[in-house]
Amino acid sequence: MLRRDFLSLAPLPALLGASTPAAAQRGAAATPADPRFEAIAALVREKMRAYRVPGVGLGVTVNGATTLRGFGVTSLDDPRPISPDTLFTIASISKTVTATAVMRLVELGTLDLKAPIQRYLPDFRIADDETSRQVTLWHCLTHTPGWEGQLTTEDRGAEALAHFAAAIMPTLPALAPAGRVWSYNNAGFALTGRILEVVTGKSIHDALRDLVFAPLGLGHTVTRLTEAMTYRFTLGHRDRDGQVEVIRPFQTTSSTTAGGVLTSMADIMRYARFHMGDGKDAQDATHISRRLLDLMQTPQLSKHATTDQMGVGWHLRTMGGVTTLAHGGTLNGHCLLLQLVPSKALAFTVLTNHVDGWRLVQDVEAAILKRYAGVALASGQVIGHRGVNEAMTFHAAPLVPQPRLDDYMGTYQRPPVGTVHVRAAGGRLVVAVGGGQADAPITFYGPDVAYALSGQYVGMPYEFIRDDTGIVSWIRVNGRIARRVP
Repeated sequence: MLRRDFLSLAPLPALLGASTPAAAQRGAAATPADPRFEAIAALVREKMRAYRVPGVGLGVTVNGATTLRGFGVTSLDDPRPISPDTLFTIASISKTVTATAVMRLVELGTLDLKAPIQRYLPDFRIADDETSRQVTLWHCLTHTPGWEGQLTTEDRGAEALAHFAAAIMPTLPALAPAGRVWSYNNAGFALTGRILEVVTGKSIHDALRDLVFAPLGLGHTVTRLTEAMTYRFTLGHRDRDGQVEVIRPFQTTSSTTAGGVLTSMADIMRYARFHMGDGKDAQDATHISRRLLDLMQTPQLSKHATTDQMGVGWHLRTMGGVTTLAHGGTLNGHCLLLQLVPSKALAFTVLTNHVDGWRLVQDVEAAILKRYAGVALASGQVIGHRGVNEAMTFHAAPLVPQPRLDDYMGTYQRPPVGTVHVRAAGGRLVVAVGGGQADAPITFYGPDVAYALSGQYVGMPYEFIRDDTGIVSWIRVNGRIARRVP
C-alpha cells in the first residue's frame, strides 16, 4: 500500500517544516497514522527550523507499505510545495543507478565486472601502465581504481564522457595500486559511464533510461535538464549574511553516472523496493536476478581504517548485528540519503535542498534506524564516507591518550587536486588542505582515525592508512586519499 502525504500552500514564514496531515492513496480508505512515522515527521520539522532547510522529502517503506511526505518548499523565491513527484537532484546516489545499469548488462552477458577496462575501451590508460592494464569495472564500482577521484567532466554535451576518458584520464597518476585502498571516486564512475555508452551504442542519458528508468517504471526520473524543467523540481539553498538564499545558477553535473540523476520521492522509493525485491521489473519480468542484486549488497572489501564495507555501488555499515546499505549525495545545495535495511524489510530516503541539509539527514537517519530497526552506531564506532557529510562528533569522543604524532606528520599529494600538509601544533596534529580551506586541528577518536575540531566543519573525518609494512602511506580526507611523499 502507498500513502502519499501532500503539503498545502501556506504563508512563506510558515513554509519551513510545514506539511499536511497524512492522505491515503487516491481511491483508498484512509489508514491510521503510524506513530513512528509521525515522530520522524515531527523531528524533520524541528530540524528544518534548526538548520534553516527550505524543503525536505521523506519516504519510508516498511514491510511493503510506503509512506511519502513533503515538507516546506522547492524554492524560497518561488515557493511550491514538495510533493511525492517533485524532482530532487540526487547527486551521488546516482552511482547506485550506474551500478544497477552495469548489473543489468552483466545479467545479459554484455559486461563482466572483473574484466579489464581495456576490453571495453582498448585505448584506455592513465599515467601508470600497470594500473591501466589491471583496473576493472569492479574497481570502479567499489571506489578502488587507485587514482584521484574528485574530478568532474567538462560540459561537452554528448562528448563529455568520451572526452573525459580520452583526454583527462591519461593525465592521472596512480595514488595506490588498483584494489589496495578505498577512496571515494567520481572519476571511476564517469569512466563507467563511458563504457555504458560504448557497449550500448547510446548516449549515457538514453542508456540509463533504457537500462534502469523505463524498465523499473521510474516515470519521474531523468538526467537531462531539458526534461527536468518540465516537472516541478527543487532548487538548492545556502545561508549568506544571515539569510537563506537560492544558489544560482542551477547546476547538475556532466559526470552523469557519478551524480547527474534527478528523481522524486515516489520514484526513489520504488527503486529501493526493486533492490529489496525479487529483481522483477515493472512488467513483472526478471530484470536483474536476485543473485546479482545480492552481489551488489555483499561486502567486497573493507574501507581501510574504518569498520564500514563496500558492496557493488552500495556502502555497507553494520550496527548491532544489522547491515544497512546506503548512498548519500551532495551537489549544488542538495544533501540526500537513500538507505536500505533488508533484514528489517525497511528502506527510507531523506532529501533536502540546503547545503546544511546533511545535518538534518544525519539526525533523521539515526532516528529512523532507532525507531524502525532498533539499532544505532556504537560509541566510537569507526565509520567511512558514504557520499554525504557525517560528523564523527555525533557518536565519537577523543582518545585518551592520543597516539604518537610523528607517525602521521608529513606531506601528502593527490594530483591534480592538490597537497595535504600534516604537522604538529599546540600538542596536536593540524591538517592543511589546499584550495584556501582553513587549517584544521584534529583529534584521534580511534586507531588511525580522527576528526576536525574546527575548519570546514567540526567532526569532518580523517583516516590514516598504513601500507603492508605498517607505515602510514595515505591520508583520507572526507573519503578521498592523498599519498604520502617519502
